[in-house]
Parts: sequence; C-alpha cells; structure tokens
Amino acid sequence: MLPCLVVVLDFYGEALHHLHSFFFLKGEKIIITSSTSFLPFFFFFFLLSPTPTHSSLFSLSPPQTQLSLFFTLSLLHTTHLPCVDHIFSTSLSVETSITIPIAMAQSDIKSAHIGTQSHDHESTEMDVARPTGWMYKPIGFGKFKIGWYASPKFQLGMVAFVCFMCPGMFNALSGLGGGGKSDPKLADDMNTALYSTFAVVGFFAGTFVNRMGVRLALSFGGIGYTIYSISLLVSEHAYVPGFNIFAGALLGLCAGLLWAAQGTIMMSYPGEQRKGRYFAWFWAIFNIGACIGSLIPLGENINVKTNATVGDGTYIAFIVLMFFGAVLALFLCDADKVIRPDGSRVILMKNPSWWTEIRGLWETLASEPYIVLLFPMFWSSNWFYIYQQNGINAAYFDTRTKALNGFLYWFAQIVAAVIVGPLLDLERFRRTIRARAALVILFLLTVVIWGSGYAWQKKYTRESVSKDAVAAGDFTPWDWTTKGYVGPMFLYFFYGMYDAIWQGVVYWFMGALGNSGRKLANLAGFYKGLQSAGSAVMWSLDRHELSYMSEYATNFGLLCGSLLIAAPVVFMKIKDTVTIEEDLEGTDETLEDVLPQGIVEQKRMGSDNI
Repeated sequence: MLPCLVVVLDFYGEALHHLHSFFFLKGEKIIITSSTSFLPFFFFFFLLSPTPTHSSLFSLSPPQTQLSLFFTLSLLHTTHLPCVDHIFSTSLSVETSITIPIAMAQSDIKSAHIGTQSHDHESTEMDVARPTGWMYKPIGFGKFKIGWYASPKFQLGMVAFVCFMCPGMFNALSGLGGGGKSDPKLADDMNTALYSTFAVVGFFAGTFVNRMGVRLALSFGGIGYTIYSISLLVSEHAYVPGFNIFAGALLGLCAGLLWAAQGTIMMSYPGEQRKGRYFAWFWAIFNIGACIGSLIPLGENINVKTNATVGDGTYIAFIVLMFFGAVLALFLCDADKVIRPDGSRVILMKNPSWWTEIRGLWETLASEPYIVLLFPMFWSSNWFYIYQQNGINAAYFDTRTKALNGFLYWFAQIVAAVIVGPLLDLERFRRTIRARAALVILFLLTVVIWGSGYAWQKKYTRESVSKDAVAAGDFTPWDWTTKGYVGPMFLYFFYGMYDAIWQGVVYWFMGALGNSGRKLANLAGFYKGLQSAGSAVMWSLDRHELSYMSEYATNFGLLCGSLLIAAPVVFMKIKDTVTIEEDLEGTDETLEDVLPQGIVEQKRMGSDNI
C-alpha cells in the first residue's frame, strides 16, 4: 500500500499547484490544504481513501494553527482511522517551502515504502537486485516491459495459456452440451465419474501440489484433458463405455492437481493489492481459449440447423491444443525461484514431505475452522454449469446456435473478469469495505439475473423439448434466425458474466485470508474439491432426468443461501492486510527466506510496519 502523504500549507494556490503536480507524478496519495480552512476536507479524504500503513503530515503553517491540526488528529483516532505519524511545523517562505517539504517527503516516502512492501509487492517501483541468470533478465520489446521469466506476471501468463489450451478447450467442448454429442447421456456418465474423482482428489490436491510443485502438477493435469477428448473421438467409431468412464475419472485426478496449482499461483504470487487484477488477467486469457474453442465447432457446423453430433475435426483440434498446453506447463519455473518486483519471494515449505503437507492440510482447517462457512459457496460454484449447458443450450438450440451461445457465454466471462478484478483491488476503499460490498452486490446480482431466468425456464419442460417431441414435430430446436432468439441469447450472456463474477469474488475472498503459497494451495484444493463434488451430484441428477425447473430452483436456492452463510467470514475475518509473520506461521521459512535483506534489517531494528 502506498503511504498517504498529507501536506498542510499556509500560502497561495500557485505553490499548492506545483506541489500537487510533483506528488501526482510520483503516484502518491496526497492532500494539500492552504491553512486550516480545508481541514474538514482532510478528514473527509481519509474516510474515502484506503488505509495507509504509514502517513505523514507536513504543516508549514504558523504554530497557532497546530490546535486545529491536533483536533483533526483526535478525530482520526476517535474513528479508528489511520493516524499521522509525523508533524512538521515551520513558517518558511513560499520560495523555500516548495523545495524543503519535497525533500522531507521523499525521505518519508522511502521509509514508508520499506514498511509496506510485504503487503503489496508490486505497488512500489524499487529496483532491487535480482539473482544472476537468464530467469531474471528483463523481457520486453522497446518500451513495453513484461518483467522477467521468473516474475509473477510472466508465470501467471504462462499458467493462463496452459489453462487456455486445456480446461479452456474442455469448457468449449462442454459448452456445446453433451460433450458435442446430440445425446448427452454419455457425457453425463463421463462427467459424473470426472467430478466424483475430482471431488476426492481436489480436496487433498493442495497437499500434492505443495509436494510435487506447480510445474509438474499443471503438466500432468493437461494430459488428463487430452485423454478425455481422445475418448470422445473414439466413441464416435466404437462402443467403448469403459474407456470413456476411465477417461472421465482420470481427468478428475488430473484436473484436481491442475486447478490447485493454478489457484496457488494466482492467489500467492501477487501482492495483496493485485489479487483481483491477477484474477482478471488469468480469467480473460483462460476464457479466450474457450471462445476460440467455441469458434471451431461454429465454423465446422455453420450450416447445420439440426441438433447433431460435431465432426471428427472438432475433436482432433481440441486434442492437439490440449496436448500443447500440457507440454507448455513443463516450461514453468518452480515457485521457489519466483521473485517479485520488490525482491520478496513466495512463502512455501523449504523441505516439504508428504507428512508435513498432510499435516498442513489439517492445520489449515484446525487453525481456521471458520473456513467451512465458505464451503457452500465452493459447492455452488459449478453447480449451475450443468443446468446452463444441458438444460438450456443443449436442450433448446440447434448445433450452430449452441456453438454461438457457447462463444457468447465465454466472451461474457472475459468482459466480467476485466471489470470485477480491478474493482476488487480499488484502493480508494479499505479491503474490509470492498469485501463486504462484493458480497452484497453479488447477492443482488444473483436475485436479478437468476430471477430473470425464471421467466425463460417456465416456457418449456424436459419433455416438451425431448427427442421424441422433435421427432413428432412438436418442437423444433431454435436457430439464431428464429424470432425471439435475442432474449435467451442475452440471458445466456449474463449467465456467463455471473459465473466470472462468482469465481472472481470467491478467489478474492480466499486470497484475502492470507498470502502463504502453502496455505492458499490447500484453500484452492478445498475450493476445487467441493466445487467438483457439487458438480458430480448435479451431473448425476441431470443423468436421471431431474426436471429443468427443479434444476433451476436448486441453483437459485443454493447460490442465495451460500452467500448468506459466507457473510460472517466476509464481515468478521477478512482484514485490511495480513502481516508477514502471520503468513509464515505453519512453514519452516523465516523472514530472511522471503524478504530482501534491507527490509529484514529494517524489521530487526524495530519497524512494525513490515
């Protein structure tokens, strides 16, 4: 977090303008007031600004104004707002007062930056020395810089492209409904096996990721997606239900590892004030894969106005892209080699063993039992996919329109992610305020979007759009040229936006509970495990032909109910920042292992802002 610098001056506006320009260019938060008449604004600014961990007030006004200044400080203390650490008072002339405060401010800003680095690893612009070697050489094109190979941004970008190729293509295939087949029963059976396995493996996946490392976990996960698509292609030419079910179960194992590794990277690599943005970058790139994947069957089936199975070319394209993603994951660097812009490292176990990681899984739950109040949100986070993909898209539309709807659904996720991510990191408001606002807004969106979905769902039943109804001529799958298509198209688009907002808020809530890679790997495992357990149940219900209205109702009820259950965690457990000492608990690392030497020395000298 950048320091909040408050400058109280007692001279004319021209000098104020120069000082404001200086600090604005430096990117600092600043208040400039002339005399004490603007002190109410000073107080109001603190109400709206994020909580600084260090601030200074420079008063260049005559000594008699100090009474008003201390009155303002008493208000800050009374309301538990950030206090001002230093007050400087002088009666300098206008000419000298423009330069001397700047020098004083620069010194104070440097001190404040040292105190805040461990909380927001990328908010500073310090050029710290990095280890030698190709991993740490800057990468860029002209003025465009993307960091270095072992930087958080570059590594997250690589992970995003792995997910672009693997789960992104899987989402595109699933978005067609029935795995691209006209009859969704085989895909339902495969996905029941997938998510049943995923639920068990996912819950413990953080332990495996902490022991194996993120690189191998991601690559192994990509292989599972490849074999899953191969089994769908084989099923078009031979009856191999055993192979199909095995492929689904194998993907459950592989996906559990992939998503736990992905969550670890996305939540633990960035600083506290960048976690929403990192989600936005990842989710946008990941869903570009799903968008492109949706264009493949759309192009192949552009003239198919019936509900038919996609061609072999579609499956082959998915297989090639998924395998490429699995190979790309092998080129990631290990988490212990990642260095942030301020020189700090990811908090891990230096010497992990299977026993320490199994114990760490239990310690995460035992030390923070309130986590279980987030479990209903985890459970609900993929529950709606089955209803949306099979109960709406596969049930009501022809092949080419299903592909178009799939594209719009994933594109909507990109739009929502790039909006909600930066908003979650909005530094104008403290993190506690942002967390509470996010929960309330998400609840309102649930009511509005899913409430609108009721008007659509009451138009049809499972029986009225079945194959028998189509064969009897009682129902014709809708095409994008059908009158009235615009309404369900926009509904499906907003369902996609809602999915991205839900996932982003859940990831951000978890990231706000800590910065330790070890802890967040376990939280990511809990999240994906329970998410998959919910999906397995819903796939099974759909396989047994639960009515579409019942599927809709379970979604609406679970989503609203889980938000209410999560409220105590959001309102009482999420803090404005988590200290480095708290993050190191439960690991075998020390300050020297994760912070640059200069900051460690500052800590040893008694600074309590690290």
